[in-house]
Amino acid sequence: MNITLIGLDTCSTCKRAEKFLKEHKVAYTKRSIVENNPSREELIEWKKISGLSWKRFFNTTGKLYRANHISGRVNTFLEKELLDMLSSDGLWVKRPILITDKGIAVGFNELEWLSLIQE
Repeated sequence: MNITLIGLDTCSTCKRAEKFLKEHKVAYTKRSIVENNPSREELIEWKKISGLSWKRFFNTTGKLYRANHISGRVNTFLEKELLDMLSSDGLWVKRPILITDKGIAVGFNELEWLSLIQE
């Protein structure tokens, strides 16, 4: 199974997620969300596969989100505007992201991740 972990080395939740994968002896490829932020095309595909709303893809506790006063306004943006933000800087995007052949998880939830990594 192909597994990719997208995150940030300084993110405590990403560290917990990576520890979780190692404890479960999962081989994965690691990708920095800052050095290789998601493209518009990837985001569209991930949303389609995950079934999540655009709001779930935002790092709502992040500096960019708070500094730009996005809370409460996310639902007023056009899809194009949301994609412009999310694809412009990886720090806009909720992390970690787990991508497997079975699906995609945005944020770290052990039960959800377990279901995606089990063969």
